[in-house]
Amino acid sequence: MKIAITGGIGSGKSHVCQLLAGYGIKVYDCDAAAKRLMASSPPLQARLQELVGGGVYINKVLQKSVLAQYLLASDANKQAVDDVVHPAVAADFMASGLEWLESAILFDSGFYRRVSFDYVVCVSAPIEVRVERIMRRDNTTRERALQWIGRQMPQEQVERLSDFVVCNDGRSNVNQQIENILKQIKR
Repeated sequence: MKIAITGGIGSGKSHVCQLLAGYGIKVYDCDAAAKRLMASSPPLQARLQELVGGGVYINKVLQKSVLAQYLLASDANKQAVDDVVHPAVAADFMASGLEWLESAILFDSGFYRRVSFDYVVCVSAPIEVRVERIMRRDNTTRERALQWIGRQMPQEQVERLSDFVVCNDGRSNVNQQIENILKQIKR
């Protein structure tokens, strides 16, 4: 069984993944995996160098500023990088033996098409809660937090595309919601 956890920035996906660990569930972190693979996979590094140019790696070290400049230049560039990195992450996840995966941009990026998921769980929170979390976590302004939120698929759309929604508003019992989802999945 393959289960994805998604949700916008500041929704509390990491918190839900930590709670899942308490149930003995290890969750594959797509962001961490992408960073690890870009730093350690020679085939992936070669493809990124072909795409972005030789300056993206210096002495086998990813030059994040060079990659960021390329990504921000156009949507086509972002898609081209995704088309290199996402298949490597999907293959790594499938080889990991894990059932659960966390991806903030599961639907936005089309990653959900690369792995056949049995269930998708959306972690959701009110916009003001998300803004406060982002501001606190990243030590940033309200405007910047709203910009980050605005770059992602609307939360309501992610909820509609998901099988389950965990309300992580700081008041609801997240553990109880997780237990209910786990019971339904095990049926």
